[in-house]
Amino acid sequence: MSDPRRALPSVNALLESETVRPLLASAPRELVVNAVRDAVAAARDANDVPRSDGEWGTAIRDALAMRQRRSLRPVINATGVILHTNLGRAPLPAAALEAIRDVAKGYSNLEYDLEHGTRGSRYAHCVGLLRELTGAEDALVVNNGAAALVLALNTLADGQPAIVSRGELVEIGGSFRVPDIMAKSGARLVEVGTTNRTHLVDYERALDGAGALVKVHRSNFAIEGFVADVSLADLVRVAAPRDVPVLYDLGSGLLVSLDRFGLTGEPLASDVVRDGATAVTMSGDKLLGGPQAGIILGRRAAIQRIRTNPLTRALRVDKLTLAALEATLALYRDPATAFRDIPTLAMIALDVADVRARARSVAQELAARGIRCEVVETDASVGGGAFPTARIPSAAVALSGNAEQLDVRLRASDPPVITRIVNGRVLLDVRTLAGGVIDEVIGIVEHALA
Repeated sequence: MSDPRRALPSVNALLESETVRPLLASAPRELVVNAVRDAVAAARDANDVPRSDGEWGTAIRDALAMRQRRSLRPVINATGVILHTNLGRAPLPAAALEAIRDVAKGYSNLEYDLEHGTRGSRYAHCVGLLRELTGAEDALVVNNGAAALVLALNTLADGQPAIVSRGELVEIGGSFRVPDIMAKSGARLVEVGTTNRTHLVDYERALDGAGALVKVHRSNFAIEGFVADVSLADLVRVAAPRDVPVLYDLGSGLLVSLDRFGLTGEPLASDVVRDGATAVTMSGDKLLGGPQAGIILGRRAAIQRIRTNPLTRALRVDKLTLAALEATLALYRDPATAFRDIPTLAMIALDVADVRARARSVAQELAARGIRCEVVETDASVGGGAFPTARIPSAAVALSGNAEQLDVRLRASDPPVITRIVNGRVLLDVRTLAGGVIDEVIGIVEHALA
């Protein structure tokens, strides 16, 4: 029997067929041509070759849909990791989305002073709220947390020694390391202490000629046992007489205490500012729950120097980020509102009894559709490099069937559902499933198992 791939139709023949002509009326010709080429190439490599005009039409429409599909797409997070770096970290509050729409649909006063009718500065936005919420004298917003650290170091310690404990030379996501980031700032890294123990005297011995003391919050790992650390307040006390600036890389940007949820050990931005750091750097899209941004808080003179650094323009933040960040920060004026309306905080604060009830509801609905599943106890996590040892009690729906195949089908759905596999079963952790997507997830699971 001859191989049907020997008789594949030509691209031109398919373009002239009755099944493809309608596509040429609804999409650019070059895009359709490329889709036809994709379908032919796929058939050449496959065992199951389209044989009829209808089958070719389906293959070409699928290829066209793949070409038209956006690269960056929404997904549904059923992993139980609240700040999942691979999935874009913090989902934005509704107020932030509304602010983005308002600013994006037309012009804005991004760099225009409405009061005086003159050119303004984009760096004026969000400053008032950040000062109000943290007690800082001044603030600056740039494009991300690493940029904030580089900019602060480049301004305050370019070409000078930057003193940091060996126990704080952390590696963050994507294999980026604090020593490498510091080196790019122009500061000269000077390590003091040991991995597990650093004392105040270690800093004092290195103070002569220092450009800055740097303290990095170990947000994504913990050291236990025979350890010693130096508080920020003590560093400020020994640095002040020699006028050496103290930089604190806070990382996650926590603005409200999470102690009542069993999440302790993460400093509040207001506490770090109160302890006297010259400059504090943190992210906007982690525990703060806003868009990706780098925030620098601190003393007025230091922030003014950073603001006028030419590198600030290269790292500047865009109008949509500023709009989203301002709307998110405004929610913190009332902590109860913040925990209700900021998705990151709402997922952390969700009572485990409510999570279990949500899981039971999902399982019952799936069972009613003939899908075998059960509710299991599990642990969620904060993610985003915060509270690395903390586990948040949660509940998940465990799906029966071939876990690997089901995982592939869920990721291929529209929108994709991202899960985790534990003990050979796909788990849907409902702590990270907001109420609005649960019905959609149920439908997607039913389709994937059909």
